[in-house]
Amino acid sequence: MVRLRANKTIGIDLGTSNTITYLKGKGIISNEPSVVAMNKVTGELLAIGKKAEEMLGRIHEKIAVLRPIKEGIIDNFEATKLMLKYFIKQAFKGQPMVKPRVLISCPMEITQVEKRAVLEACRQAGAQDVALIIEPIASALGADLPVEEPRGSMVVNIGGGSYQVAVISLGGIVVGRVLRAGGEALNQVITRGVRRIYNIDIGGHTAEKIKKEAGYAIAPPAKKKYQIKGKNLATGLPAVLEIELEEITEIMQEHLHTLLEAISSTLERTPPELASDILEKGITLTGGGARLKNLDRFLATKGSIPIRLAAEPVECVAQGIGKVLEDPRLYDKIIRNQL
Repeated sequence: MVRLRANKTIGIDLGTSNTITYLKGKGIISNEPSVVAMNKVTGELLAIGKKAEEMLGRIHEKIAVLRPIKEGIIDNFEATKLMLKYFIKQAFKGQPMVKPRVLISCPMEITQVEKRAVLEACRQAGAQDVALIIEPIASALGADLPVEEPRGSMVVNIGGGSYQVAVISLGGIVVGRVLRAGGEALNQVITRGVRRIYNIDIGGHTAEKIKKEAGYAIAPPAKKKYQIKGKNLATGLPAVLEIELEEITEIMQEHLHTLLEAISSTLERTPPELASDILEKGITLTGGGARLKNLDRFLATKGSIPIRLAAEPVECVAQGIGKVLEDPRLYDKIIRNQL
């Protein structure tokens, strides 16, 4: 078993939307979009992270801007390798020829083929040794849940590429469910809804902005409006639209109900003793998507179980990875339960 104890050790939360890097002994050192920009003709790497994201929707035909992670798994191996190489190099800037040990996150229910792709991408990016940690376990650790204890903790990790619902006890997942549809899918729902209702086309960046600034899972401010800029599909010209927040909430409802159903089905399969623990302690929301306004209230409307938002939901997976890196005993216990 690989033991991540060397000084040159990093943790990577490899996400569909963002990649967060944790350096052992220092903490989180970077949080950048999981985006790669390349010249399609020459194969030249143009940008990674924030600089690449700024190019989305603003490129010509010779440039490709890629999100190499889709639904939480590798969609483009070469782009993922380049992205990981960049983040590893940034972590050890000024230290030539560092081949670090890496602990990297992966979704629950990942296949063996998908696991091998992550491991190999890390190795080709310059890692000496690589180990995987399941995202719900890492996010529960980062949210300070009693993961190691013999009682039930329920975490809902709402990422850019997937919704992962898990009941955890004694360092392992007892029951869980993964929906390969996360925050990016919700952006697409908003895009389609605006197009269908108003005949206005918007880009993914605009949909993300709408979600963050005007998106409410439930109970938006009455009669309040939000301005959207896009392209009128009938005329092909730029257009400005004012839409009530209540309409944005209605557009998102069907998608959000799939998350609610995933939580309900997981609870139905949870053993009685663990279910009683969850009833007492509640469900913890982690991940960037957990910041959707009033999401906790929306989920709480369908049951009597308390819902709480983690203190730093975006960083939970990375912080959980960090806890494992800093504690060899915890590393051995957590990774052993995943094998």
